[in-house]
Amino acid sequence: MTGMIEFSERGELDRALAACIADHLRTAIADKGSASLAVSGGSTPKGMFAELAQQDLDWQRVGVTLVDERWVPEDHPDSNAALVRANLLQGPAAAARFFPLYSGAETPAEGLAATEASLTDLAQPFTVCVLGMGGDGHTASWFPQASNLDQLIRHDQSALLLDCEPITAPHPRITFTLPPVLASEHLILHITGEDKRKVLNEASACNYPIAAAVEQTVNPPAIYWAP
Repeated sequence: MTGMIEFSERGELDRALAACIADHLRTAIADKGSASLAVSGGSTPKGMFAELAQQDLDWQRVGVTLVDERWVPEDHPDSNAALVRANLLQGPAAAARFFPLYSGAETPAEGLAATEASLTDLAQPFTVCVLGMGGDGHTASWFPQASNLDQLIRHDQSALLLDCEPITAPHPRITFTLPPVLASEHLILHITGEDKRKVLNEASACNYPIAAAVEQTVNPPAIYWAP
């Protein structure tokens, strides 16, 4: 695991991480003409999203997507897409192109092809991919008890996206698999709280799914943490 970048409080982390992501996006836009950002849902990134939304960069050249999504429409309170629209795609960042993962199909398995087709114009590999982590050691929608966990985190997995039935959490999911996450130009893990730090430290010993992202040498993530 790479070294952890520690902050004394969450607001400081949010500002620093937003500035770091914006710098990576600016560099990609200058070098390639466009940039892409994959983000995670949940409550942890809300403050960072608010800081990032105000960053001065050419947002219309940025494509934003989700690392994973609950298979619910955007008017559902559990929608990650709704969270991103409300917290990140505001102010200057409203000019970014958003690529949601929910396609409206009855199940994520049935919607995989349509979702993948909708990502054709999203720059890949991702310029920046920001992962989160749950208290059970999951990241993306790689859940400990998912029947297809091994498929989701295979290094030789050819599928860009797969569906997942988390078992221990509500809603079926759609998620990027391990290879496109590790292919990101800049891979970041954003976590807060002593409990999650403890889970992360135990990831390898407990075989938590997050270990697939942090206990590898292909593209070790920068880990941003605050109490």
